[in-house]
Amino acid sequence: MAIILQTERLTLRNWMDKDRDLFREINRDPKVMEFFPMRRSHEECDELQERLRAMIEETGYGFYALADRRTDEAMGFCGIAKVALPGILPEDAYEIGWRLATRFWGQGYVTEAGRALLDFAFAEQGLDEVYAFAVNGNTRSIAVMQRLGMQQLEGRDFDHPSVPDSHPHLKSHVLFCANANQNGNFG
Repeated sequence: MAIILQTERLTLRNWMDKDRDLFREINRDPKVMEFFPMRRSHEECDELQERLRAMIEETGYGFYALADRRTDEAMGFCGIAKVALPGILPEDAYEIGWRLATRFWGQGYVTEAGRALLDFAFAEQGLDEVYAFAVNGNTRSIAVMQRLGMQQLEGRDFDHPSVPDSHPHLKSHVLFCANANQNGNFG
């Protein structure tokens, strides 16, 4: 098992076969996926999990399994990955993102993991900045970005190019950024 980092309560690690049911759950749950235009089939979930596993093995970056440190039970994911949004973000931009099964909501897990990941990104990986974005109105994710000390980039809201026109209520996104100059002050 490739452990990326650990916090007091959490392990961020690469995906394992035993995480398959949880990965399917979070990518099919209507509450978790409220701000995404689609739900994935079992096969699509399995393919995505394998792509994430391979990306982590190849680059060290990706959306890592977020697991309970004591039991190693996966609860969702949190990670940092390269993001391609030409004309919106710089070419070499990285994003932080997360998804958590609903039964684990409200316990601060994503904020705890996010803080550790931002520290890791700046102190260990030498990144200068990390972006986060969410559908305008996704108050839960926006609150996490704020708790992490990320700054909203005023005037930089954008319509996400991957969101189909059939879902106009999901197009508008807010953009946040954390940078290395925050001296580890991420919430």
